[in-house]
Amino acid sequence: MNHIADNLAQVHQRISAAAQRCGRDPKEVTLLAVSKTKPASDIEQAILAGQRAFGENYVQEGVDKIRYFQEASQRDLVWHFIGPLQSNKSRLVAEHFDWCHTVDRLKIATRLSEQRPAEMAPLNVLIQINISDETSKSGIGLSELDALAAQVAPLPGLVLRGLMAIPAPESDYQRQLAVARQMAGALQQLQARYPSADTLSLGMTDDMDAAIAAGSTMVRIGTAIFGARNYAAR
Repeated sequence: MNHIADNLAQVHQRISAAAQRCGRDPKEVTLLAVSKTKPASDIEQAILAGQRAFGENYVQEGVDKIRYFQEASQRDLVWHFIGPLQSNKSRLVAEHFDWCHTVDRLKIATRLSEQRPAEMAPLNVLIQINISDETSKSGIGLSELDALAAQVAPLPGLVLRGLMAIPAPESDYQRQLAVARQMAGALQQLQARYPSADTLSLGMTDDMDAAIAAGSTMVRIGTAIFGARNYAAR
């Protein structure tokens, strides 16, 4: 077994254990392998181990990988854009990715909808919440969610699938859990208005257990699968 396959197996075991502790079915939690800065060869190893959902933070890098695997006839992969999105890069996301996790303003949502090719399924989008109110992070406050969701949901090229957040680093489990429960509650309220909103993208290596206990349906894991990232190689 290659080390990436071994790492994936360990992460799946951790997801299963966390889900079982809170009485959830592990199948309710999707593992998104964050492959930013990693070469296609590493992604190929993950694919061989059964992984199909990948997250990219950098638009052009992600598009290059999507094209590479399409040319290799590996068309059953699901690609998620999970980084900050500038307006001038929205077309590339609209034309290539299956999901965008970082919608935080109407301008971006409108561009993604208008630029989504008609022959492709609508783009799955998540509204990013700045749950810890950090000035260094993108996203909107929970108080702004109702207004933005009402604008995003009708856009024809998109499907509003739920919420994403990157909480501030926190080592205490109970504090992690409190923040995660805020997000889970917001998703429940959103889903009451928009039944398509079934996804909570929340939880990384250090807070995954609390996120799953609160109700996360998608965890974003990179280093624990692929190892430390080499940003200088970009």
